[in-house]
Amino acid sequence: MPLDSITLTGLRATAHHGVFEHERAEGQEFVIDVTVWLDFAAAAASDALERTIHYGVLAEEVVAAVERDPVDLIETVAERIAAVVLEHRPARRVRVTLHKPSAPITVPFADVAVTITRARP
Repeated sequence: MPLDSITLTGLRATAHHGVFEHERAEGQEFVIDVTVWLDFAAAAASDALERTIHYGVLAEEVVAAVERDPVDLIETVAERIAAVVLEHRPARRVRVTLHKPSAPITVPFADVAVTITRARP
């Protein structure tokens, strides 16, 4: 069965994740890209929002997932985001890229990100 997708790009959240004390104390911006795969057929046929995923609500949930409960690893945060997305029943698969543009790296860099892909069991 073909899957359609919703993509949210460049969501921004301020959170206190990291292994260093200053990251936890000061916090920093994180940027989130999410693609969720689902089947749009029922939603398109009925023109009913409840048969798809409300991307405005999803964006708020993703940002809230990033902003809560500080952890050491952004990999942990990416897993948390994926779990939030997959709670939406039409979601079949999700790809999450979590960017940490102010990561404590001692050489010049443009971005650091982790990407995970998870599917409903």
